[in-house]
Amino acid sequence: MLREVLQTLAPRDGGVYVDGTFGAGGYTREILKAANCKVYAIDRDPHAITRADDMAKEFNGRLIPVQGCFGDVTSLLADHGIGKIDGIVLDLGVSSLQLSTPERGFSFMHDGPLDMRMSLEGTSAADVVNRAPEKEIADILYTYGEERASRAIAKKIVASRPITTTKGLVNVVHSVLPMHGGLKTDTATRTFQALRIFVNDELGELERALESAEQILNTDGRLVVVSFHSLEDWRVKHFLKEKTGRTSNVSRHLPVMEDRRKPSFTVEANNGLSPQPDEVLANPRSRSARLRYGIRTAAPVMEALHA
Repeated sequence: MLREVLQTLAPRDGGVYVDGTFGAGGYTREILKAANCKVYAIDRDPHAITRADDMAKEFNGRLIPVQGCFGDVTSLLADHGIGKIDGIVLDLGVSSLQLSTPERGFSFMHDGPLDMRMSLEGTSAADVVNRAPEKEIADILYTYGEERASRAIAKKIVASRPITTTKGLVNVVHSVLPMHGGLKTDTATRTFQALRIFVNDELGELERALESAEQILNTDGRLVVVSFHSLEDWRVKHFLKEKTGRTSNVSRHLPVMEDRRKPSFTVEANNGLSPQPDEVLANPRSRSARLRYGIRTAAPVMEALHA
């Protein structure tokens, strides 16, 4: 959704922006081409930072690569002497480069080690499936993958240990949820999604980044988030709904209380934006994308509704 990202981020000359998910650098490059601005390109993946270092040579100090998690954006920017920015864009989930690299273990389409760590550090997916208790695995699959067969898959995983490859995990899932000609989506999709989100604490990172954006955005600064599934999109939608003062009353049985908190964001497209048909045709993966954005007001950070 590059067109929509540039439209909603609205980069301007002299601005300071954050690309919180640098990946292959597509957004960063176009932001830098659109305006004479600076971009702090954050990514936890060391391979992505190598690409950012190479790209930085083209832009004469306007691109600053930063290795780390975008949930830590406030402290990462502080290390560079930056306290306020004019926009931040987050393209959530796994990158196409990570999916297409078998040794990273993100994809059920390629056989490789069962890894899934974006930072190449910490607990891997193999650690989870081979060490976690059956109930914990079931909870992970249900919570982060919305997998209704989570208990059956978890039981089969425990019975099939050790599982060290992506193909091995796919075979386990298929033994519980067989593939057949009528299915458009591989039955292993939700299991792989759940493990990836859990291993990388993706929802926690998102929530921390949203709260940070409220603190570090200048007045009229833009928060732009592209999500690919309901777990992410719900959090972005709920955050913007609360920060624009559109949160509903706690109970319909209680009197409506005037919310005197001043909104810290405005939203121009309450339902978000979807990719255009030509993009979906060129890139089928984009069909599930949803872009939501907010514009920072001059109000102070909004107090929590139930503080």
